[in-house]
Amino acid sequence: MTHIFVYGTLKRGQPNYPRMLDPANGKASFCGRASTIDKYPLVIAGKYSIPFLLNIPGQGHHVQGEVYSVDDQMLAFLDRFESVPDMYQRTPVKLKVEEWVNGAGCGQTPGSTMEAFVYSTTTYQPDWVELSAYENYDAYGDHGLEYVIRESRDD
Repeated sequence: MTHIFVYGTLKRGQPNYPRMLDPANGKASFCGRASTIDKYPLVIAGKYSIPFLLNIPGQGHHVQGEVYSVDDQMLAFLDRFESVPDMYQRTPVKLKVEEWVNGAGCGQTPGSTMEAFVYSTTTYQPDWVELSAYENYDAYGDHGLEYVIRESRDD
């Protein structure tokens, strides 16, 4: 099992969360909430208002998200879903654990640090570094940028 840190539409209550629950994609167990130890710019970009974690350590915010323990099948699905390596790259990130559940292959405690994989990007448009950066993404937040699910996109 591999730990994955999600910060965008794959979190609980977000538009793509059902993909984390679909057994056809593999197995994903919620472990808890965490935030990045380093600051990163989390921006909402493009005509579909997609959240991107720009791989620029030291800029932006300590990004909040969720940690999942995933099997190899789910990891392969997520790599395809996140268009690795073209749109996102799966990279290690250091996290501070904020809330944790016991079991499910998740042995951490609040306040501890850990490493997980995150889908961040180095393949962003130059002007994205000028966009507003967020600490926590919510597709339904007050930013006014409506996320467009894949099935509704025109490309």
